[in-house]
Parts: sequence; structure tokens; C-alpha cells
Amino acid sequence: MDQSPPSSNDSSYHRPVMATEVVELFREAPAGLLVDATFGGGGHTRALRHAFPDRTVLALDRDPDAAAQVPADPRLHFVAANFADLDQVLRGHAETSHERGEDPVGGRGVAGVLFDLGVSSHQLDVDERGFSYHRAGPLDMRMGPDATRTAGDLVNESTVGELIRIFRRFGEERYARRIAEAIVRSRPHGDTLELAGVIADAVPAPARRQRHPARRVFQAIRIAVNGELDALERGLEAAIVATRPGGRIVVIAYHSLEDRIVKRRFAAGSAGCECPPDFPVCTCDKVAELRRLTRKPVRPSAAEIEDNPRARSALLRAVEIVDFGPEAA
Repeated sequence: MDQSPPSSNDSSYHRPVMATEVVELFREAPAGLLVDATFGGGGHTRALRHAFPDRTVLALDRDPDAAAQVPADPRLHFVAANFADLDQVLRGHAETSHERGEDPVGGRGVAGVLFDLGVSSHQLDVDERGFSYHRAGPLDMRMGPDATRTAGDLVNESTVGELIRIFRRFGEERYARRIAEAIVRSRPHGDTLELAGVIADAVPAPARRQRHPARRVFQAIRIAVNGELDALERGLEAAIVATRPGGRIVVIAYHSLEDRIVKRRFAAGSAGCECPPDFPVCTCDKVAELRRLTRKPVRPSAAEIEDNPRARSALLRAVEIVDFGPEAA
């Protein structure tokens, strides 16, 4: 594997966001496996392998295109999988590690897990994937073959009420009803640019003069098609359970829905005793399982945003698994 320091321009597939910050957060992690739950173009994995050449990295991605980006490296193991199934992937990796005569890394042997959420630059830039509202392409938006419905299925088969709920819940779209009614009225739809035009025409003119009026709706459709928020909740929980005391979990989110899930789970896990303050002794027996390493989300530097404008909405949060003593290890 090329051991030269990775550049911010090292991949046209997807440019890793806040790679330096990610590496520094894992620098104090204990011995054990590092997991890149969203391999993409491999930028974060390359940064981790360069910084920690003696560590093994387990990389996951549900997108078949990502597999072509995996370099030949004996310390890198790639699994084509959705991070929602992280617990199963870790069990499988532990079994194969044992078969190879290596130390198993299942249970609580994981030293760190990274989630870089959302859509990759590659997925946005390839018209045939149907993620972009700026260019014509098929209404697909599936991140991987595990997604059973396409965006076309969703917009052409859902009722007005279902579309309203999707646009409001996953896009926080103010004009959800107007847009849903316009989509149903003008069906069928098979082209991203045509659908974006229908959405734009459905919103008031002042809203069209701000950010692209299809942005939130396309986000909502993509999240619904791929089950992204459910996957995040499952993957995050699996990471917390699998990571050993002192290990770190780092999440980079790109919109408020993702970040809210991460923020709430990290806050809940870092809360200790819930007894009223006037209780003489604790009776709830609740102890914190997490220690927050970032009280507020870390944002990319101005220089990084200038170099990579798609990084501008990134929010990084990180926690450390609390060590309860010898019994926890």
C-alpha cells in the first residue's frame, strides 16, 4: 500500500471530510480494530492506515461501486454491507480472524468506529445513480442493492398523504403538501431533472430564489428509499456495544436529522445518575457509558470548505466508551 500521506485531493470518487480531525480523535484509542463503516472512496481509511500502519481496519460500504476503490492491503478488510448490520459484520470478521489464526476482534475488541454519513461525491456525480437534482438521470437513488424500492417507485406509487409525511419527516419541507399534490398530479415521473422542475414550480417564487427548491425533497426521498435514519440508529447502537472501554466513536453528519440522532444518543449515553438532587444515595444505579469528546459539533475549517465546498454542512461528534474497571475489560 502507498504509505505517502494522503492528500485532500487523493480521490475523485469521494473526498474525505475532516480526515485530520478523525485521525487525531483515534490517536488515543486503545489497541484493537478500527472500523470505517462508510468506506466510499477510501479517503478516511487511507488516512487511518497511514497514521496507524500497525492497526487493522475493517471497512464497510453498501454501494457496490465502493468495492472497486479498495486497495490491496493485508491490514485492510472490506465487507460489502450496510452499517445497519454492523453487529453481524463484526461477528463474521471475528470468526474469519480466528480461522486465520489472528486475535479475534469480536465482542468488545473494537478500538474505534467512524461513520461518515450521507451521499458520496461519486453518487452525486454519476447521473445514472439519480441523486442529483441538477442533472438529468433516472429516479433511482439507491445506495446499494439492499434498498428494495427506487425513488421512481416512491414518487409514482405513494399517495399524497404518504409523500407529505416523507417530505415533512425526512426533509422538514415547509411546502410538503403543495409539492406532494403537484407530483401526484403530474405522474408518472422517471427523470430527476423533470421531477426537480415539478417541485420548483410547486413552491412560491420567493422560495425559488433561495437554495434549490428540490434540495429538501430529494434528501427526503433518498433517506426514505435507503432507510438511512433507521440504519444510523442500528449501526450506532452496534458500535457502542462492540467498542471496548477507552475506544472512540466518531460520526460526521450532514443534516440536522442525522445529527439530532447522534446528539441525542451521545447525550443519553453520557448521562449518569438520574436521582433527584436531594436523594442522600443513588437508587437508580445508572452510570454513564459514554464520555463526550466534543461538547459541540466540530465543523470543517474555512480552508477545507474553500477546497471542498461539499464539506460545508459537515458536523462531527465523538465519544469515548467509559471504562468501568477490570470487570468491563
